[in-house]
Amino acid sequence: MNTNSSLIYQVGQRMMAGFDGPYLDEAFIQLIKKWKIGNVILFAWNITGKEQLRELCRDIQKLVQEETGRPAFIAIDQEGGAVSRLPGDATRIPGAMAIAATGNPDNAYAAGRMTAEELLALGVNFNLAPVLDVNSNDANPVIGVRSYGEKPETVIQYALPMMRGLDAGGVLSCAKHFPGHGDTSVDSHLALPTVDKSVDELWENELVPFQAAAKAGIPAVMSSHILFPKLDAKQPATLSRSILTDLLRKEMGYEGLIMTDCMEMKAIQHTVGTVQGTVDAIKAGADMVLISHTASVAEASAIAIREALEAGEIDAAEWEQSLARISALKDNYLDRPVPDYAIVGCESNMEANFKLLQETLTPIRVPGGKFPELGENPYFLGCPAFRATMVSNRDDDPFSFPVYMAEKLGGTALVSSSDPAAEEIAELVKQASQASCIVVGTYNGHLYKGQLELVNSLAAGSAPVVAVALRNPYDLRHLNPTVWSLAAYEYTDQVFDAVANVLQGKAAATGKPTVTVLSE
Repeated sequence: MNTNSSLIYQVGQRMMAGFDGPYLDEAFIQLIKKWKIGNVILFAWNITGKEQLRELCRDIQKLVQEETGRPAFIAIDQEGGAVSRLPGDATRIPGAMAIAATGNPDNAYAAGRMTAEELLALGVNFNLAPVLDVNSNDANPVIGVRSYGEKPETVIQYALPMMRGLDAGGVLSCAKHFPGHGDTSVDSHLALPTVDKSVDELWENELVPFQAAAKAGIPAVMSSHILFPKLDAKQPATLSRSILTDLLRKEMGYEGLIMTDCMEMKAIQHTVGTVQGTVDAIKAGADMVLISHTASVAEASAIAIREALEAGEIDAAEWEQSLARISALKDNYLDRPVPDYAIVGCESNMEANFKLLQETLTPIRVPGGKFPELGENPYFLGCPAFRATMVSNRDDDPFSFPVYMAEKLGGTALVSSSDPAAEEIAELVKQASQASCIVVGTYNGHLYKGQLELVNSLAAGSAPVVAVALRNPYDLRHLNPTVWSLAAYEYTDQVFDAVANVLQGKAAATGKPTVTVLSE
């Protein structure tokens, strides 16, 4: 192997790329063959079912091993809850805030281990979780329920067991989004957020979970595309040597893999640009750069990285150290025993997961101490799921809470828009005027306030009203005190089933919120 060829292999090990669709496409195959990309990320649009996912992972490993001589990291964002990539025939654990609401850190470990075993059986060996962000800003459009809570201690209490569960199941875990995405009001998929906190404030809040994870030996940390002016006045974390090398590596003593969030996100793409950004990230101290979507962009980035290395712009010793980190993790994780495929979505996992899901449901306000009876003519209202953040799966789910609940429990379904205006609200209130009980599902209503106006307008009538927050529990903060309210944390059929059990009196809602919903 000549030096130039060897360099291509090395660049490929330091990159992770993705593609569209459920099968390897020609552009991606050629990317692997020409540029020896050694690691792959999968999203929901790559997955149609567990058998297809297993075959796809086999195809990826065969191709990457043939072309690079090393197995691939195959990564996925299987956080649980609102950010789940696994299909419905696999087990989809609740999200971070939901698991923390159970009050039992053992649930985080169990969820992590169950997830890891199923991922590994499918061929996925790298889970981009847990989220270590402290969700201290309730207007945060991208983290919210993906965080374990609003206090660093809560995040540590649940994130570290999740990490250990993933490790016990044989899968790498990844702490994200360093140094913290919890106090932003901008989605970094769309623009560059700024967190203008002092260094002391960051050490009191954002950095605390990451320091704990570093000490616990988490295998990977993902950087965020966020500007922290008190740490680096010019560069976002992903491109900042003072943040990735001076802070994370040196001051915090982190020895594992540093990887970037996707370099095609607008926070990078619309500022320095994806291609230059990949070079800058490596110079800053990132071991692996992530380009999730476009083969041509990944190719241009590979060329730019190689040219920067050949020109002496990238420190040669650090380059070798990064290659050694990646190689050591592959040696450690990628020869672990693979669980039997039958474990994926097996009955015992599904039952354990639904029991856990039932425990996550959190009563926020329950006038009289119990939820009202549905009666003879219940009405179910709410909007369909929509893409609340760019980290969500690409297509909006076709089913809706009101339709699902009316079919399951009997009654009438009224589907609203995501942010109903006065005229629509008046019409929905009129249509529900004969209801014996009204159940409204909200979905980021604290950001789409027409949903909350709808709930409060319905509460002015004679029928009891139950509001169910199907993503962030902050929706329930500004409702009429006469409204019964329940935090459910995710918009899925499995959580709808758990909510139905509570509404029918078959199960109690026992969760405790880990963020402030009501001030009293």
